[in-house]
Amino acid sequence: MWLNKLEKRFGKYAIPNLPMIIVILYAAGFVIQMISPSLYYMLQLNPYLIMHGEIWRLVTFLMVGPESSLIFIIFVLLFYYSIGTSLEQVWGTFRFNMYYFIGVLGTILGAFLTYGVLTIFYGEIYGASVYMDTFYLNMTLFLAYAAMFPDMQVYLYMILPIRVKWLAYLDGAYLAYVFFFSGFTAQGISVKVSIVTALLNFLLFFFSMKRIKNRGAAFVRKTAYKKKGREFQKKQTVPKKKNGALHECAVCHRTELDDPTLEFRYCSKCDGDYEYCQDHLFTHKHVKK
Repeated sequence: MWLNKLEKRFGKYAIPNLPMIIVILYAAGFVIQMISPSLYYMLQLNPYLIMHGEIWRLVTFLMVGPESSLIFIIFVLLFYYSIGTSLEQVWGTFRFNMYYFIGVLGTILGAFLTYGVLTIFYGEIYGASVYMDTFYLNMTLFLAYAAMFPDMQVYLYMILPIRVKWLAYLDGAYLAYVFFFSGFTAQGISVKVSIVTALLNFLLFFFSMKRIKNRGAAFVRKTAYKKKGREFQKKQTVPKKKNGALHECAVCHRTELDDPTLEFRYCSKCDGDYEYCQDHLFTHKHVKK
């Protein structure tokens, strides 16, 4: 498998916790957009302007975020971080790096290809209107997440539980709708090329990592097992007694610290862990839930 060979050779160069870096870049871009829209414009991926010296756009377009609403972008970035970290845990740091950066490279190449074709056929003014970003790359990142965890539940608007695979179908339907109805202006063609490059990246990794899908199911089982383990440990935690004592009567509340000669027993007829001293073990009223 080509990814395994690349990982053996270049795995040590992978950037750990890349989802956090992606979210930070988007957050920084959002702040710039709020403070200085003209500066934010200078971050965007535009092949024409890059060819005329603004080469920083090859990197800064990664700061161009998906939304301009403060409330909405907070939820979007948290969601991106959640699915990104889950994929990084299952795929491994190197594979997640490869998915994202190959997608970024594909977006750049697609932008320049679009610019070149439009310039040749319609002139440089038309080609200069080509702009692209990572919006559709992030949408296919969600498709990758859904392919790994199809039965995982998320809460839509923090209220409605829905399985990830159904959201993925909506994601795919939205991409198809935008592709066919984005038109054939410079902007519309840019959108079409962005969608195609992002989907090609998804398909490349989906078919290259079919075996790794089993890791997704294992990851879900492992997460559920850890959650059950924590709940079990919580149930098994010994409740704190008075003054740090080990035993305390549920009726008179005396402990072995009050009288070292006292004996304590749990009542098998009470619903719950109720402990009684020798004076109240047989005389107490049984607790029933």
